Amino acid sequence: MKRILDAIESPADLKHLDDVDLDILAREIREQIIDTTSKNGGHVASSLGAVEIILAVHSLIDSPKDRFVFDVGHQAYAHKLVTGRRDVFDTLRMLGGISGFPKPSESPHDVHPSGHASDSLSIALGLAKARELRGTDEKIVALIGDAALSGGMAFEALNTIGQLQLPIVIILNDNEMSISRNVGALVRHLGALRSSARYRQARDSSQELLEESGMLGRAFLEFGRNAKDSLKQFFVPDAMLFEQLGILCTPPIDGHDISDLKSILRTALDADGPVLVHAVTKKGAGFAPAEADPVRFHGVGPFNRVDGSSWRKSATTRCYTDVFSEALVREARADERIVAITAGMRTGTGVERFSEEFPDRFVDVGIAEENAVGMAAGLALGGRKPVVAIYSTFLQRAFDQMIVNCALPSCDVVFAIDRAGLVGDDGPTHHGMFDLVYCRMIPNMKMLAPSNEAELVFALHTALNTPGPVAIRYPRGAGAGVEVPETSAMFACGKSREMREGDDVALLAFGDRVGAALQAAEMLADEGVDARVVDMRWVKPLDEEAIARAAETRLVVTIENGVVAGGAGSAVLEVLASRGLSAPVKLLGIPDQFVLHGKTDALLAELGLDASGIARTVRESL
Repeated sequence: MKRILDAIESPADLKHLDDVDLDILAREIREQIIDTTSKNGGHVASSLGAVEIILAVHSLIDSPKDRFVFDVGHQAYAHKLVTGRRDVFDTLRMLGGISGFPKPSESPHDVHPSGHASDSLSIALGLAKARELRGTDEKIVALIGDAALSGGMAFEALNTIGQLQLPIVIILNDNEMSISRNVGALVRHLGALRSSARYRQARDSSQELLEESGMLGRAFLEFGRNAKDSLKQFFVPDAMLFEQLGILCTPPIDGHDISDLKSILRTALDADGPVLVHAVTKKGAGFAPAEADPVRFHGVGPFNRVDGSSWRKSATTRCYTDVFSEALVREARADERIVAITAGMRTGTGVERFSEEFPDRFVDVGIAEENAVGMAAGLALGGRKPVVAIYSTFLQRAFDQMIVNCALPSCDVVFAIDRAGLVGDDGPTHHGMFDLVYCRMIPNMKMLAPSNEAELVFALHTALNTPGPVAIRYPRGAGAGVEVPETSAMFACGKSREMREGDDVALLAFGDRVGAALQAAEMLADEGVDARVVDMRWVKPLDEEAIARAAETRLVVTIENGVVAGGAGSAVLEVLASRGLSAPVKLLGIPDQFVLHGKTDALLAELGLDASGIARTVRESL
């Protein structure tokens, strides 16, 4: 049976469909999303929840002339399907296939590479200002989730949007969920608004009155510089935060009702100032397993599309996040000063178990990494031992707070940097490529890179008992298969461990690349090359004596799962230079480029960071 979706080559085709057709198309898109993600994995729940919003917007605007800006971008699958990528949608997140996020080099309909939360309003504001300076008339629409509004960047943008009063349509996709359940005063504000009977009555009666009198369009168009002139301020005295900032806000509407969405959006697009359309949606809409468990289906691997069960085989090794989770709880039982902080990622970072056992010693600040790190500094100054658990790519957002609030006063803060290195299918916005650089460059900061599960347990214990700020980086996914110890041990500060003797080549490996270095050494041994393997353990301070001994071999190779520019290998070169040592050195790591999406093992192999690539580099260098 022919689908409507099969006839959609661009958003312009949506203009020929009535609301009934668009509803049918929404169901077809959901089926396509479920079918593809059940094979490839992906961000299921968020994309299913935004289908009608995306169709309603694209049926009214003229993309790519008009600009549709996504926040985070993992809800954009429907957008991809109606912007010319239907025939390649089955390659979603695959190596060489289309990205799971908007990507300007992939389509002119993708405005910016959205992968981090809370940035869409700033992007939209910049586009609106550029439009004003050019004197053109394109429409600008930004789609942002309620969780992303907890980010400081979004608040800053709202303040300026209200000040400049440029025409922008902001769609608030209010689904009450981020990756973990949303937290914060703004979320409570939205929840109270949704549940207010008085508000709903005012909304319904005011809309009916204005529609009957033909005043609805004028109410939007005549919204001036003062929030007191707004429609809802007249009917509901207790106005929302947005209106007090000077942004007209609609009452909450059903984000799955295309007819209502189009009606309100059509009017909002004609306004001469900023308008926020408050759309209430259900994460995972249309797929019962995702509706029932939106946290799991935020980002999921291949699954059974009938019941949502995972196709993954039982893991033979534990993942690093689970090992960290268990170790943190054990440390907290022994030391009541330990407090855990995360930024909207209690499940993803493994601190959920901590939050259940020690609710009074746990804080989820929402998508606000700067606040998380600043708060950690305050906790440390107050005599606590904060552990900040954040993905590497998101911790970048708190770089200033790491320097000024934590490192400058040398606060005892532990940074548990999850998803360090290449993370796979999510691609360049999510790879943890830079933490080796941005941590080692900060004075007073120490950094550990554990090579397996046991080393992670010991690294956490060491960090919690070492003065000053200490960062621990560990990768996504399964560990090396090493037994997790029941007791903890302290590492000597700045000391490595030699894993294999050898006098021809010294392989100085950091973190998860130690295992690959050992495998490479075995390959080289079969060829008569005697390779020493050193688990460096510490990125800062480095084991300078081990580096000096390495310089006595024919070749030194540094291996890291991070960018080469300014990374751990660069630090080794600095040590050699400071000691006046001369040795042939090869730096293996991520080159000066953004790495595309694909399975992590395939990406590491492509960059020569697997065992075969390491052995090949040694062979060619010798």
